[in-house]
Amino acid sequence: MVDIQHTFGALLIGGIIAFILSGIVNAQAFSYFKHYPNDQRTLKLLMVYVWFIDALHTIFVASTLWDHFVAHYGDLSRIDYIPWCVLYTSPKCRLILPDRSLALTVVTTAILTIFVHIFFVYRIFKLSHNNYFVAVPLALLSCVRLCFAFLTTIKMIQLHSISRFAQTYTWAFSSGLALCSILDVLFAGCLCYYLRQNMKKNSSMNDILETLMLYAFENGILNCVASLGTLVCWLTMPQNLIFLGIHFAISKLYANSVMTVINARKDLKQTTHRSQFASSADRNQAIMFPAESFGLTKDTPSGYILASSIG
Repeated sequence: MVDIQHTFGALLIGGIIAFILSGIVNAQAFSYFKHYPNDQRTLKLLMVYVWFIDALHTIFVASTLWDHFVAHYGDLSRIDYIPWCVLYTSPKCRLILPDRSLALTVVTTAILTIFVHIFFVYRIFKLSHNNYFVAVPLALLSCVRLCFAFLTTIKMIQLHSISRFAQTYTWAFSSGLALCSILDVLFAGCLCYYLRQNMKKNSSMNDILETLMLYAFENGILNCVASLGTLVCWLTMPQNLIFLGIHFAISKLYANSVMTVINARKDLKQTTHRSQFASSADRNQAIMFPAESFGLTKDTPSGYILASSIG
């Protein structure tokens, strides 16, 4: 007998949470273009990319909910089915769309995640004074995680069944989620470590760096909990869809984490100025990084940005 609460209910709640988080992503994007109109093209493209992939993921989530609750309302056999169909909008125009977009939510999450991971890898690379021994392994692990996600998506589309996929390719989806969780912890740990290394005794900038460390820890742990939650539910309850309900939120959390980092610069700059005026002795001791190294603009004094490497 099908457990409605843990299948349809899990998808519905996961979809609602995903829509709320997507709304926050939209607000973050609007805030960015309002407050940073002069940013370099690279950073603007990153924001547009994150915004676009998040919107695409939201469309796939909405398509999944539509399939379950409208197009095939009451059809319990659809819970385990992952069809891929071809829809014709007119005799001259063929539109290829997923009838149920569960598989595509996995790959869009992975595509967004890889760019967010590389974004943080580059920040760690600069904070560690171009330490390739730290940055390269993190980048490689991020790429491996993307490969697992593509394999998962392809096999879901080919097999058309969650239960058949679970019997043969549980390791692929599980490995991707495990790597994602490990990377979140590593990113948070590396950022906190290198920010800690930049702290100076009795410096007025220490409060700011402690705030940055807190952001790094919170973002890393939040993303890690979502990935681990999905992994645990997938391994222990593959017969229901709770793991997919949680998985819907992962890409939204990553999108918000990178947008929070970028939008926090204005508040950090104001805090920096207050700290500098409070203690003139610390003016030359602020932990600063070249704006160019992060694809940012020279909108702060001397073309630098204070500790913009929030995790």
